[in-house]
Amino acid sequence: MDSQNLKQRRTDDPDTAAATTTMNKSNYKSKKDMRMDMAKRGLRSLAVAVAIPVSLHLLAIYLGSTDNYPTGSSKPFWFPPLWALRFICLASSFLMGLSAWLVWADGGFHKNPTALPLYLAQLGLNLIWDPIVFGAGAPWVGLLVSMGMFGTMVACTRVFKNINPVAGDLMKPTLAWVAFLAIVNLKLVFH
Repeated sequence: MDSQNLKQRRTDDPDTAAATTTMNKSNYKSKKDMRMDMAKRGLRSLAVAVAIPVSLHLLAIYLGSTDNYPTGSSKPFWFPPLWALRFICLASSFLMGLSAWLVWADGGFHKNPTALPLYLAQLGLNLIWDPIVFGAGAPWVGLLVSMGMFGTMVACTRVFKNINPVAGDLMKPTLAWVAFLAIVNLKLVFH
């Protein structure tokens, strides 16, 4: 049997000791270099975490049409212009990506396994709202999507707050925005 011929590694063996020290010893000249490298990796992961939801939302805006948005005297005075509505949706996606990154940096997606599915669910609902309401002209379906978006956003805010309080607080403006979108969508239904 081959397992009988196995030898135990000893640290006093010069070949294995050299290999172990090179694996454990850092290749940094100083602690400053190590911190700088960690900061660069953190900024790269932050850029990716924010760029993905923002770019996906830009794609959803591009796919959504502007034909079904009320203009002129037919819209209420409190309706934002379409460009402002979409800009704030992009800012909301930015905040969601930032809060998700904070949760990820704290290891929250491993600590609480429901955090990632909730984040992905609310992101997906957020992405399909614009093409449904403005592209397909289906405000009733958009109202259902916005209600689902609000529910997943509330759950996501609670889970994120338990993992990282700052991430939970960053979700609050997006929660208010989704509530406002639901009101706008309700007005579009009865328009």
